[in-house]
Amino acid sequence: MAKEDPPPGPNGPDAALARIGISVEPLPGGEVGRFAVKGDTYPHRQALQDLGGQWHKLERYWIFEAENPTEKLAARLPIPAETAERPNRPHFWGHRERLRRRAQEGGLGALPDYELLELLLFATIERKDVKPLAKALLERFGSLGGVLAAREEELAGFELVKFPTIVNLKAIAEAAARLGREELKERPILNSIDKVAKHCRTVIGNSAIEQFRVLFLDQRHGLIQDELQQTGTVNEVAAYPRQIVHRALDLGAVGLVLVHNHPSGNLKPSTGDIEITREIMRAAEPLGIALHDHLIVGPGGHISLRQTGKLPR
Repeated sequence: MAKEDPPPGPNGPDAALARIGISVEPLPGGEVGRFAVKGDTYPHRQALQDLGGQWHKLERYWIFEAENPTEKLAARLPIPAETAERPNRPHFWGHRERLRRRAQEGGLGALPDYELLELLLFATIERKDVKPLAKALLERFGSLGGVLAAREEELAGFELVKFPTIVNLKAIAEAAARLGREELKERPILNSIDKVAKHCRTVIGNSAIEQFRVLFLDQRHGLIQDELQQTGTVNEVAAYPRQIVHRALDLGAVGLVLVHNHPSGNLKPSTGDIEITREIMRAAEPLGIALHDHLIVGPGGHISLRQTGKLPR
């Protein structure tokens, strides 16, 4: 005879678990009963494991097989006595689980930037309300891309942002950059210059300092390598034609696309931008290396010196 589920109600074990932010739900499917233990389980993870629970990394809850674990959990876990007044819980109690559920049911694309950033912060900041931090980061750096592009010392200035969080954010930024490079390698660069610019905006468009990158191309205008050449200050960066040409020869490249960013958002090429483009072109062409374009990117867009007729000849 199957064991009956524990009785619900204000005095039952389910209500006791609810007082510490935990719920038990049956999972559909299969002949053997399976139950999910959800909520604020982190402080009790050892007890849950000792009682036979298995942590589901993807769904982020504990699974118990065959028998409803409600009574065992209520007997084992430290549960405060019930009071007439509502427990003094922080306002963000249960927020993480609710946000994950909304993301799962409505899709990540429906979340505003600060909630998407909250989800990223959950991975390395435990048992803290990270909503104020997410909003403060977006206010400081202007956008989600700006947060991912922020320098380590800038991120470390926020109280809750420690080394693991910085590494995690940088890893996400690098993953986005690598995905963009993979997409570029699938087609000739010069046939999709807007996609090139979009990739470069992802990589350096939100940087607070100027960076100079070079895309090295093969005979079919395919991407061989996308490399950072130099970093500079908030309003200038140096580029060295001989160094760029030597690197092109090392890679067997026959074409170049230059890219740098303007952190100010003013994408108008300066006299210096046009002059360095001319110098690199003069150094490269005698060796059979063509300079196809120079892109200037920023948080709000990009310009192409070739498309605007400002590429030196």
